[in-house]
Amino acid sequence: MSCGSDGCRDGGGSEEFRRQRPSKVAADDSVEPARCSSDATSPVSWIDRKLLVDPKMMFVGSKIGEGAHGKVYKGKYGDKIVAIKVLNSGSTPEERATLEARFIREVNMMCRVKHDNLVKFIGACKEPLMVIVSELLPGMSLKNYLNSIRPSQLDIHTAIGYALNIARALECLHANGIIHRDLKPDNLLLTANRKKVKLTDFGLAREETVTEMMTAETGTYRWMAPELYSTVTLQRGEKKHYTNKVDVYSFGIVLWELLTNKMPFEGMSNLQAAYAAAFKQVRPPFPEETPQELVFIVQSCWVEDPTLRPSFSQIIRMLDAFLMTIPPPPPSESDEEETESEDTTSSLSSKSSSVSSIVSRATSKLSVVRHLFASKKAGNGKT
Repeated sequence: MSCGSDGCRDGGGSEEFRRQRPSKVAADDSVEPARCSSDATSPVSWIDRKLLVDPKMMFVGSKIGEGAHGKVYKGKYGDKIVAIKVLNSGSTPEERATLEARFIREVNMMCRVKHDNLVKFIGACKEPLMVIVSELLPGMSLKNYLNSIRPSQLDIHTAIGYALNIARALECLHANGIIHRDLKPDNLLLTANRKKVKLTDFGLAREETVTEMMTAETGTYRWMAPELYSTVTLQRGEKKHYTNKVDVYSFGIVLWELLTNKMPFEGMSNLQAAYAAAFKQVRPPFPEETPQELVFIVQSCWVEDPTLRPSFSQIIRMLDAFLMTIPPPPPSESDEEETESEDTTSSLSSKSSSVSSIVSRATSKLSVVRHLFASKKAGNGKT
């Protein structure tokens, strides 16, 4: 879809834009904030004019994804190749108000957090449709990548590297008072060289200050924390309290996938998986060869009591400590070229003693963290 002076013309990618073209807008009118008059629950009910993009500069191409709240297209904004998320607009006034509130909330959260492991927000527009423009990663989703290499597993360094990317992204969100609530491989995107993972999709994210307004049954069942749906009488749409530790539980499931490359709760339907996790405390099994340090980290993330789950800063420290206990990966050809120097022999000698010292400290730190969690869990059981 190309957008010229006469509005948006579709290039075959977006049916929504074919049905609803923007009218001609004066330059200063196009930067007015997009307001939401009927959103009583969102702490911010408008979008800063600096965040708005001009729909006439957008070209919407082929669809690359679809979820419950909208569709994602590959496109172009100005001279940038971007991802264009077109959100559902609703069919009734009430539904439109709810979806508009969600859109404004998502935009305001995306624009205020910046991190190397979060998909970069570029801008948004509210007319002719609610659209969010973000960076387009040329790589595939983590889900698709894992599916493509099955039954093979990721190299342990790659798996932990991805886990650290994800943990750092969530540490940033939590530091800004944001709970993602929909962490799963579908929402993790790989860079073109598959060296890095970035977290995307803030459609279900919420600010911690408004957790009393959170609804049950958000996210996807296999990755959802039990406290999201574990009250027997809780009905769809009913409100309940929970904390950012729901993201920690989901991270535990994702880390298990990174280590095993298997579907969590394989052989169960979504509802069966939810019931087993919430009411029978069932968790996916580990292969025998899984390092016990990683088993401990995963199990601490998905423990039933949310207060016993670690923070992401603690998870990062534990994963870093584990990496220090295993041999480094063999260097690639490009790595070898970059590290060639005249003093290679002497530097290797000094690094050897340094690595030994770091490994010793890392092993000790991991043991201390494990002991702290065990003590906390024991103390909780006594009360």
